[in-house]
Amino acid sequence: MSERNFFDMAPKQSLFFGLITGIAVMSLAANAYFLSGGQSLSSSKSANTGSQAAVNTNPTPTPAPTPEPGGDFSKVPAVTNNDHIRGDKNAKITMIEYSDFQCPFCQRHAPTMAKVLEDYQGKVRLVYRHFPLTSIHPQAQKSAEASECASEQGKFWEYHDLLFANQSALDITSLKSYAKQLSLNQGQFDQCLDSGKYTAKVNKGSAEAQASGITGTPGTWVGDQLVKGAYPYDTFKQIIDGLLK
Repeated sequence: MSERNFFDMAPKQSLFFGLITGIAVMSLAANAYFLSGGQSLSSSKSANTGSQAAVNTNPTPTPAPTPEPGGDFSKVPAVTNNDHIRGDKNAKITMIEYSDFQCPFCQRHAPTMAKVLEDYQGKVRLVYRHFPLTSIHPQAQKSAEASECASEQGKFWEYHDLLFANQSALDITSLKSYAKQLSLNQGQFDQCLDSGKYTAKVNKGSAEAQASGITGTPGTWVGDQLVKGAYPYDTFKQIIDGLLK
């Protein structure tokens, strides 16, 4: 090949190599784009999945907690006229609650029991018995005794409600002030509380609770089934509906 022919082809070769280089660069760029796009799509899909889970308006209903079986109902004394009964005394189903006026879980439990009595009026009755956890609730014992002193004057449930409504103030002075709020005979109430007249009765309730397998408060017998703790309303509803069938 002549020198002239060689230089005549140089521009063509330059153009050819330029095209090859351009195509290679574009291919690399395209590959990078698609690789990046694939990752973005994956991330976007994950994000959308998470978003859908977050806005799910039809979650599967969570069943009410089911109490573990336990306790010995045969050790629970029969209900008598000396018990504190709320609801129809002749109701088919009896709930016997062992409770502590200083226990925060018992305070939370009280509205649940009230709703059960309201929704199953005439079918369920509630019996309140004492189980003050004196090792952790130092004011629970005298609060229980005070409720018995109020009961002596026909105001047990009113006093019961006041104690739970004022759980942060259960000192002796406060206990006596609640008697005044309920227009009880103050002298009779004070003497009753100061003398420890109902200490033995309260202690008897604690012994009964422990004998039947209750280790903490609230402990509620629904029929012969023991519910240990402040379970939600639906738990009691399931048990009661089963007993009413």
